[in-house]
This record gives sequence, structure tokens and C-alpha cells, in this order.
Amino acid sequence: MRDFSLDHLRAFADVVELGSFSAAAERAGLSQPAVSLKIRELERRLGVRLVERSGRRAQATAAGRDLLVHARRIHAEIDEAVAAIAPHKSGAVGRVRIGTGATACIHLLPPILTGLRRRMPGLDIVVCTGNTLDLLKRLEANDLDILLGTLPMSGRALDITKVGEDELVAVFPAAKPPPQRALTARFLAEQSLLLYEEGGQTRRLIERWFVAGGALAKPVMELGSVEAIKQLVGVGLGWAVLPRLALGGRGGPRLAWRSLSPRLTRSFGLVLRRDKHLTRGLRAVVEALRQGAAERRSPR
Repeated sequence: MRDFSLDHLRAFADVVELGSFSAAAERAGLSQPAVSLKIRELERRLGVRLVERSGRRAQATAAGRDLLVHARRIHAEIDEAVAAIAPHKSGAVGRVRIGTGATACIHLLPPILTGLRRRMPGLDIVVCTGNTLDLLKRLEANDLDILLGTLPMSGRALDITKVGEDELVAVFPAAKPPPQRALTARFLAEQSLLLYEEGGQTRRLIERWFVAGGALAKPVMELGSVEAIKQLVGVGLGWAVLPRLALGGRGGPRLAWRSLSPRLTRSFGLVLRRDKHLTRGLRAVVEALRQGAAERRSPR
């Protein structure tokens, strides 16, 4: 066992958790043959078979399942050891990778991150933006430490907590206010709509609101950027349904907004893997995001 290494255990745990040698290789930045070799070496040194294939999926044998418990414990201990040493390195307290949507990144995170940097100047924070469901996959693969995204989300191995709420409102050119006060689904369906691209949680919420109101959303444009949608609405190319969070005061000199009828909101959730070790830095980020999201609830 002299050549037994943490790399062998990591490769084994990744294969079992991801169910694939190729996925484990991609996570580790290795070739698939290199990961397969590590598993074979580990099995040879332990004298038992640890991984077997069921169809296209790789899964642990009975011996492998027993080893996985210890492998996770060993890696958790290593993480704790690194976290304990980090504060002694020029005040550093670790690295935290946050996943979130572009709107939250622009309009919610700046004051939160500023406060964290002031309290913990040695904390290295990396922010990744994207679609909530895509970010959720990265979190499950442990490429992210925490996710602030739009609910609903699900996952047996995930800890999901609602932390805030944001209203989705109708946005239109300030120079062309609507003739009626109640902005229903049927009224909006008659406008030139600029909506989020399909596939995201917020777009699904908007489409369900239209269907519940007896109408279908038929956008003339679909964009992935809230800021781009705001610019296009501002020059008179159509209407949009956007997060109140992205509009600031009244949305700027060229934009105006009103609540939908009935009112539509989306909820924010914080998501972590249940087996995630909460380092000092990650614990501080969790608390700051929870408090910041709660404080930025849209006014009614």
C-alpha cells in the first residue's frame, strides 16, 4: 500500500458519484484511460472489485460502497485540514465558488460581496453566471460550492433553502404607457413581447402565468440578457416581463413598469450539496447571501 494515494480515492469516488468513467475524467482533467488505470490499481492493491458496469452506468460493488463511506470521510478531513491552515497564510480564509444568474450578479451580489471583502479580505470569491439548471449540474459535480438560483429546484443530494422573493413585472417604454391599469396575460399577449430565452426557470414561470391567464406568450424576440432586453424595450421595440430587481427605481428614464394582474413573483433559493463541508469562508458566504437576498425582497 506504499503507493496508495488520495488521487486513487478521488478517482474512485468521482466514478461512483457521476456514474461514468468519462465524466470522472472530465472533472479531474484527465483522460478516461488514466482514470480507468487508477481504479484498476486501487482494486489490485485492495484485492477486491470496486466498480462494475450496469448498462452504460458505472456503479459501486458492495465492497465499493463500503470504501466510498471512508473515501468521503477522508476527503472531508483533508478539506478541514486545509481550511484550518488557510487563516495562517497571510490572512487567507479559503476560496468559494458561487453560481448565480446574471440579474442577481449585477443587482444583488455587489453590496454582499463588498461587505464580505471588508470583513474577510483574504477570502477568494469566484462568481459564475448562467442558467439555473446548468449551474445546478455544476454544483452537483462539485464545480461550484453554492448556488443562488430561481426556485423550484430539486435533487436528493442537495440542501435547498428559500431565502428571498422578487416580483416579475411588465416593462414598457415610458413614453408609451398602457391604456389600462390591469396588465393581464391576454393584454400582454397582444403586445410585441421580448422575453428570456427558453429553458430557464424564470421563462417557465412567465409561460405558466400566461397559460393560467388564458393566453400564450408569443415573443417576437428571445434574448439571454436582461440588460439587452431593457435596452430594446427602451427604444420602443416591445414589452417585456422582467425581475423587479433588475429595474432599480423606476427602470430609468426610458423605461416604466407595472405589476402584473395577477401579481407574479419568483423565489430565490440557496443550494448546497448535503455532503459539502462548510469551511469558515463558505459559512460566511452562506450567511451573507441569505441575509442579502432576504433584505432585497421586492416591495408590494
